[in-house]
Amino acid sequence: MTDLTVPDAPQLYLIAPVLVSETELSDRLAAVLDTHPVACLRLPGSGDEAALGRLADLVRDIAHARDVAVVIDNHVALARAHGLDGVHLTDGARTVRYARKELGSDAIVGAFCGTSRHEGMNAGEAGADYVAFGPCGATLLGNAEPAPIDLFQWWSEMIEVPVVAEGALDPGLVEKLWPVADFIAVGPEIWSADDPSAALARLWRA
Repeated sequence: MTDLTVPDAPQLYLIAPVLVSETELSDRLAAVLDTHPVACLRLPGSGDEAALGRLADLVRDIAHARDVAVVIDNHVALARAHGLDGVHLTDGARTVRYARKELGSDAIVGAFCGTSRHEGMNAGEAGADYVAFGPCGATLLGNAEPAPIDLFQWWSEMIEVPVVAEGALDPGLVEKLWPVADFIAVGPEIWSADDPSAALARLWRA
């Protein structure tokens, strides 16, 4: 099992795989959650609403049985209707106040802010429980510049709102982010492997 007992060690934030069958998803998630102490699990929020509802119910039951919180991308109404723990907003600070009003003070409301320190500060002031920056590594998706390590360094020193690092991670980046991130989000980096749990262990071993 991954050791997260080191003082000030970041917690593991897991992004669920997409485009897999419910059976495969169930088996893969259960295997990872049974071998690694995950703090939060995030679901995709795009697609057919009925299918998303079934996915939310499936993943909620798997995660809550293991005391893992579940959030979904953007879909406030679905999070509320299916008993999820909150939402991960991908539009920075724009809808943080709306999500908080709709879901209540106990819900998790996170905000992805790309590489913008300013947007992150706005999200925190609006009531976000965490701010996510990324991608941390080079990616072929879009033209996004990687979030620099010094952004996380500055945030960890100056801002109390927890910060999540995500996107195109490798062991070297995990090692650099370890002292300056509260959560490290892993997902696409492991799901293509034959054994995602082992792939996660190798990534986290940094």
